[in-house]
Amino acid sequence: MFPFLAALPLLVTAVLIVLLRVPASRAMPLALLTVALVAWQAWQLHPVQIAAFGLQGVGIACELLLIIFGAILLLNCLQQSGAVETIRSGFTRITEDQRVQAIIVAWLFGSFIEGSAGFGTPAAVAVPLLITLRFPPLAAVLCGMTIQSTPVSFGALGTPILLGVASGLGLQDGLVPESSVAAAAARAGLSTTAPELLADIGFRVAVIHGAVGTFIPLILVCLLTRFFGERRSIRDGLAAWRFALLAGLAMTIPYVAAARFLGPEFPSLLGSMAGLAIVVTAARKGICIPAGRPWTFPVQDGCGQQAGQESGSAAAEESGGASEDLQESPAEHRDSPPKNRPGLFLACVPYVLLAGVLLLSRLPALPIAAWLRHESVTIHLAGLFGTSVSIRHALLASPAAAFLAVCGMTAVLHRMQAGQLQRAVREAAATTLQASTALIFAVPMVRIFTGSADGAAGLDTMPVVLAKALSEAIGSAWPAVAPAVGGLGAFIAGSNTLSNMMLAPLQFEVGQQIGTDPFWVVALQAVGGAAGNTICVHNVVAALAVVGLVGQEGLVIRRTVLVFLYYAGAAGLLGLFLCRVAA
Repeated sequence: MFPFLAALPLLVTAVLIVLLRVPASRAMPLALLTVALVAWQAWQLHPVQIAAFGLQGVGIACELLLIIFGAILLLNCLQQSGAVETIRSGFTRITEDQRVQAIIVAWLFGSFIEGSAGFGTPAAVAVPLLITLRFPPLAAVLCGMTIQSTPVSFGALGTPILLGVASGLGLQDGLVPESSVAAAAARAGLSTTAPELLADIGFRVAVIHGAVGTFIPLILVCLLTRFFGERRSIRDGLAAWRFALLAGLAMTIPYVAAARFLGPEFPSLLGSMAGLAIVVTAARKGICIPAGRPWTFPVQDGCGQQAGQESGSAAAEESGGASEDLQESPAEHRDSPPKNRPGLFLACVPYVLLAGVLLLSRLPALPIAAWLRHESVTIHLAGLFGTSVSIRHALLASPAAAFLAVCGMTAVLHRMQAGQLQRAVREAAATTLQASTALIFAVPMVRIFTGSADGAAGLDTMPVVLAKALSEAIGSAWPAVAPAVGGLGAFIAGSNTLSNMMLAPLQFEVGQQIGTDPFWVVALQAVGGAAGNTICVHNVVAALAVVGLVGQEGLVIRRTVLVFLYYAGAAGLLGLFLCRVAA
């Protein structure tokens, strides 16, 4: 019964949001109640422990809400200053084809932001930028979620590998501990120093991502044309296959090379930078651009439904009903931008500043990261309610601080008036408030779920109990489903890093039991954990909040699950082959 009980909170979440189309703001309180009851009765967590994990989750949710607020505020500032219109015209001069724009902004620029900051930041940055290019809000969200796969394993300068996998396998202290990990490394002829072993695992992760992720730009444009195009056909997406594959290879080849020669910190960062240089140049010169009239979304008629509502019938949804797909974001109804708009360079400076601030605040070679995480500027509440649970937030190191700092710089650079800034703040606060209910319940649910090993029943955490049951049922075919299990961990925890922390030990042990190279199985865990970000509930809520469409979580997940199934399935088949070769 324990595996079923462990799965129960996930089943409640999936049934309510995906099948019954209940908004996350109403579904997540029920999921939180479910996991609390299971933790109390089956895992025997004391109610005080449950309350401590819940309060810890509220703290994390508040930090996420600050990030959402900062992202929306930056978009509002650009709208009020007129920079939005300038940026839109600049991208149009590169190409009017919105399939190409989606690839450049979401796949390449979004991957760069992921490599710099991670933790869902690409959706907060790329989605508003796509809105400025007149993408339908739901299309922008779909783009922002779809690309949260390939670059995620090396997001925030390699945090999912250097912190997630390292913590899961006990590799934080420079040497591989005397354990089954050390023995397996020796058998495989790998280094016994933690940095080199992590670099080897990272290279394996990059190889799998490179093979699978190269096709993400093509999948992205096919999803756009199928769900949002005038003809509702993937053929319009397939027509861009040359440019999509160019963009995929332009990112993944330097990505794999960086993992091989530079380590886990740089694949997403350098791969996306190289890809931007190549792809923007190709677009300007018309190389691999689809022939014929540039593809664009149907003209929005201003009659979209209210944010948070879906179209009436399931049939309309399956046919890509125009009313739901062409909903307007709040930005479409704001005051007209001023006539004295900033030039293209000045309009783009806020995004350059944001990428620079995020990068500089995370480079380990610079002292800035240490300053921002100093105890004097960190909120630290230890021993909540007398338990071992604590809250720790280095607020200045959060992407929210970078967003707010860049918003201040933007107000000065774009010479915004006080009234414009006030409107931007007011609208950002109102939109963020819409997302607060879902996140305030979703994140505590995750923390109780992942902290359940502290119960008196002496059981592993709920995710590990569930994964062990799956491994016993599947046996030697485990590598084929290892990415899906990693994705399940990310769906639960909302983070590739946390998924790796929770499940890397289990994946390693299963690899040992089935007689294959366990480090390939750990690599499959990291790949699947990255792909799981495409369907993570609170990532979807955050992305929808940026465009003012909270309540559409089920619709988005029903579409992004196609991306996840492709990614986990393809990675699993490749992993099964690699593990059998290694064995």
